[in-house]
Amino acid sequence: MSTAAAIAAAGTRPVRIVYFAWVRERVGLPEETLDIPADLATVADLVRWLKARGEGYQTAFANEAVVRAALDHVHAKPSAQLGHAREIAFFPPMTGG
Repeated sequence: MSTAAAIAAAGTRPVRIVYFAWVRERVGLPEETLDIPADLATVADLVRWLKARGEGYQTAFANEAVVRAALDHVHAKPSAQLGHAREIAFFPPMTGG
């Protein structure tokens, strides 16, 4: 069975999720590999799914418009399609100085 077929059969797919700065502090983990539902289509869908995992996630993503994301090291908007991204990173906005 191919990887795509296995994912479709299982209804989930493994994704490495990385958290930076205060997002990491609130979630309580620097990273994790999760089997996310295959029907999650966008970054915003993933954020809502993560928030349902518990208080730390709810706190980290309380203001969804503030947290930034990257799919396989490419910045992405909340409406961006997850596609076949293997790594999704979440981080606060950056400031210059």
